[in-house]
Amino acid sequence: MNGVPALKARWEGLRPREQALVAAAAVLVIAALLWLVALGPALATLRSAETQRRALDRQLQQMRGLQAQAQALQSQPKQSYDEAVRLLELSVRERLGTTARMVIGGERVTITLTGTAADALAQWLTQARVNARALPSEAHLQRNSAGLWEGTLVLTLPPR
Repeated sequence: MNGVPALKARWEGLRPREQALVAAAAVLVIAALLWLVALGPALATLRSAETQRRALDRQLQQMRGLQAQAQALQSQPKQSYDEAVRLLELSVRERLGTTARMVIGGERVTITLTGTAADALAQWLTQARVNARALPSEAHLQRNSAGLWEGTLVLTLPPR
């Protein structure tokens, strides 16, 4: 506490004009610290809050859409193995055509793709999941120089 009496003595030794300038400088430093620590970050958060809220609303809508899809899939009646195979074969013929070969081995189906367009593959995967209730279990895909997909997909069908 030796420093406080020394500061007080130093303060009292200053002229009134110097005391006013030191006090103004101290107020300016305190105001700058208050801005940097409390007000600046709070105002930045307020400015970005609306943008963040919109982004979160979009994410919430997407999640609700996915939830509705999941509930719709869960509410569908059970499907037989034979019906799943038939629907999967049909979807491969309709959506993928000659760019895909299908090999069935029990509950696993291997699809070999050769030059399949991305949109056709995406539509087929959706159709296979919804109609045949086939779940992808493995994927070994690559894009070729033409931007088409090649490789294998392994799907799991409903049990027999």
